Amino acid sequence: MALNDFRAVFLPYCLDKQSDGRYVVLNREYKPIGFKTRENIKYEDYPICVELKGIGSVTAAKLSFEGDPNTDRIYLYNDGCVPTQSAEHMKNYLESLKILAKLKVE
Repeated sequence: MALNDFRAVFLPYCLDKQSDGRYVVLNREYKPIGFKTRENIKYEDYPICVELKGIGSVTAAKLSFEGDPNTDRIYLYNDGCVPTQSAEHMKNYLESLKILAKLKVE
């Protein structure tokens, strides 16, 4: 994946649940949002883990591009529905972001 693509670096690709129940919001390179690197990142070295209030299987299914209720890793899109490839893909992605934007964090 190209690190010169704004979407791939700065927009959420997935939510990754950590062993303590908190989440890290990852970009397309599986790095925390805004990290423009290919190097391995230890999440615990950065203040990036958050508790997301309201993430259960129903919300996970609404966020997931494929309706998956799994809360361990929630993918907002995949290579088959990249938001920048079509208006329909972008519409679906923005619906997921709309749900995320309403969640409370701790």
